[in-house]
Formats: sequence, C-alpha cells, structure tokens
Amino acid sequence: MSMVRKVASISAALLLCAATSTTALAQKKYGPGVSDTEIKIGNIMPYSGPASAYGVIGRTEAAYFKKINDAGGINGRKINFISYDDAYSPPKAVEQARKLVESDEVLLIFNSLGTPSNSAIHKYMNAKKVPQLFVATGATKWNDPKNFPWTMGWQPNYQSETQIYAKYLLKEKPNAKIGVLFQNDDYGKDYLKGLKDGLGAKASSMIVMEESYETSEPTIDNHIVKLKASGADVFVNITTPKFAAQAIKKAAEIGWTPTQFLNNVSASVGSVIKPAGYENAQNIISAAYVKDVTDPQWHDDAGMREFLAFMERDFPEGNKLDGSTVVGYGVAQTLVQVLKQCGDDLTRDNVMKQAANLKSFRTEVLLPGISINTSPTDFAPISQLQLMRFKGEKWELFGDIISADVDG
Repeated sequence: MSMVRKVASISAALLLCAATSTTALAQKKYGPGVSDTEIKIGNIMPYSGPASAYGVIGRTEAAYFKKINDAGGINGRKINFISYDDAYSPPKAVEQARKLVESDEVLLIFNSLGTPSNSAIHKYMNAKKVPQLFVATGATKWNDPKNFPWTMGWQPNYQSETQIYAKYLLKEKPNAKIGVLFQNDDYGKDYLKGLKDGLGAKASSMIVMEESYETSEPTIDNHIVKLKASGADVFVNITTPKFAAQAIKKAAEIGWTPTQFLNNVSASVGSVIKPAGYENAQNIISAAYVKDVTDPQWHDDAGMREFLAFMERDFPEGNKLDGSTVVGYGVAQTLVQVLKQCGDDLTRDNVMKQAANLKSFRTEVLLPGISINTSPTDFAPISQLQLMRFKGEKWELFGDIISADVDG
C-alpha cells in the first residue's frame, strides 16, 4: 500500500470513529438524575395523616419498580425511586418537592398524591420545568398543557365522574333530593362543581344540602346526622377513604337509607367497604376505570392474573383487595412505558414529549374498552368510566363505558 493510500485509509478510519462517537454522544441525552445505570424518580405520598390509606399506592409502585430493576431495568438503567411522606399537608409537600428537585436532583416527580398537595407545588414544578407527571388526583386543572406544560394527570377527572352521576340521576330519579358531603378543598369542590354542572338548571332545586368537612376532624358523624335531617333521599359521598368508611357506617347506624353515590377515589373494597361493613354498603353506586380483584369475571383474565402474580411474588405484604394497589400498579406501568419511549433521550423535555404521545396504550388492569391516549393538547390520559353497584361483597359493573366530556 502506498503511503498516500495508507494515510487516506487512516484518515477515513479516524473520520469513521469520530462520526461513530458523535452519533453515540448524540443518541444519549441525560437530564438531572440520569446516568448510564440509573434514573432517579421522585414521589410524594401521605404515608401518615388523614389520607394515609393511600400510602399503599407508593408502596405498590416501589415494589413494581423493584420488579423492573430485578429484570434488568429500562434499557439497562435501574429506577431509583425516592418517595417521601407529606402527611397530606400542602406545606410539607412543598418542602418535599424542593428536596427532591434541588437536593436529590430527580429527573421528575411521579404520581404525587392529593389535590391540595399537588396544587401547592403546581407553579413551582412548572417554573423549574420539572415534570409533575401522572399526579394522583383527578382534579380537572391538571389538563392544562397551555399554561402548565410540565403537569399531567392520569386518572379520569373528578368533574367527569360526578357529571356521569348527575346524568344517571336526571334519568332515573329526576325528583331526587340530594345531600352532598364533600371535603373542603380543591378535590371536594371539583367533584361538587361536576355534579352541579351535570344537573344544570335543576342543581339548585335538587341539591337540598351541601355539607363540607375538614380533614382535621376526627369524625364526620355529625355531618351525616345533619344530611339525614335535611330529608335528602340521595347521598353523594365526596370523601377520602377514612371518612368514606365513617359516612357509610354512620348512615346505616342512624337508619338513613338514601340512594348513595361514592366517589371512585374511595371505592376500594379493602380500605373502605370492608371497614364500613359489607351489609352497610349494599347498592352504593360508584364508577370504575380499573378492574376489581373481587369481581369473578376477571378470574381468568390474563391482565388480572399478571397483577395477582405480582402481588404474590413482589408485594406479598400488600392487600390485593385494596383498589389502590391496582391503581399503583397501573400508573407505574404507564411511567415505564414513557421511559421506554424516551430511549436514550432521558431529558425532562423528552419525558413530557413522550408522556404527551401515548396512543391507545393499555395497562391490562384497565377495564376493557378503556385505553390511555394523550397529545400535546390533551393531558388527560384516561377519560372513560363505567358505573358500578355494590352487591354482596363486590362491585358489579353496569351500563356502557362512558366517555368524559369535560376539558381542562
């Protein structure tokens, strides 16, 4: 080989190496908390306090991410799941969010729970341009990509749910006298607004009493007594698990037998219905978007078998009857899908881009006919529900899958 050809060959080889290195570098883009071996994910849960029943969601997610890590992680990277307690206290949530973003330097905060807590960190997360992804609250305001491009919900929104109850009442019980119990915060008010919007012009005549309670109250028995005295024959129960169980039990104790509607966030058989007493919960109506372990129709369902295998093998201390475990499992699977779609571009920008590009994605714990869809202008991943009625020791689905018609 002549010297000229040899130099040319070496130059070509060097150019090829340089091009390959540049391509490799171009392919890998990392935001805070990401390396070749790790993805740091932050989370805030009420492991203590008045909404501690929801803490199982965070524990389910931790178990699911461990399962993913044990199988090799996501594209070779292990999830480092850092989850803090805020005791359902907005000031504490702010403190924990700052710690996760500024000290732990997580890539994103995932599935932080509670409307008050998420509202408290909403502006901070968007100012910092850190994904506040798949928040564990159905408030309608999480679907606002124009003003809050770094925040996205996951579950169906609260207003849609109570609008569905309103439609049912207008058709089945148009002369109903409705008593409402609601938590006095953004979560409770969002549900109440949906009910009023759904009832339309009839809201003022049909709703005979609105009772609000504070999460600091040890018991809500006095509110139930007042609602019974109002003459209401329909009870819309907009409460978190501890208070939902109290309300169902107290209504039965004082012989109040209205048609009851229970918000989905407290429809767990394990953490609400069983403590309230199965006999006290008969014929309560709620709405669902995920499968219920107690429903025999899913016994041979592949998705449910997969979930139960996970509970047995990876989270044996968890209560499979608690609907929150199903939710934690489903939302964790959705995050894994987003991270897979990100490939080696694990920047905060790309996380939001991929989260807003979920097309007919299904975690198999969703009810048949319900899928997850997002776009740059639609930050409401799940917008379908099905009504269900409590019979015996389980929920029974009825009617069709209903699509929400409420936008953020």
